[in-house]
Amino acid sequence: MYAIVRSGGTQQKVAVGDVIEIDSLTDQVGDTVSLPAVLVVDGDTVTTDAAALAKVAVSAEVLGRTKGPKINILKYKNKTGYRKRQGHRQHYTQVKVTAIDSKKLSSSEKKGS
Repeated sequence: MYAIVRSGGTQQKVAVGDVIEIDSLTDQVGDTVSLPAVLVVDGDTVTTDAAALAKVAVSAEVLGRTKGPKINILKYKNKTGYRKRQGHRQHYTQVKVTAIDSKKLSSSEKKGS
């Protein structure tokens, strides 16, 4: 079983036990967070109905904080002597998916693929 979850502006495919990096959260290490599901695949059934997905709970545990790769930004204008250099590292939160609770879905809410 896996689910597609939304966090920040991105969507990621997760299964129980996966460790993923999402945009920085204010939660402390060891806290449990809930991620909204966009799609749930349970064997042969695929659930995409928004009303049914509102009942699905994808819970994850915060493991720690990390930083992404360094991005160098260089602005340059020809013949004017204008140069500007800047760097950036995005902050991420590492989470481990602990459960995908789709037991709340009834058989009428599941759609076969």
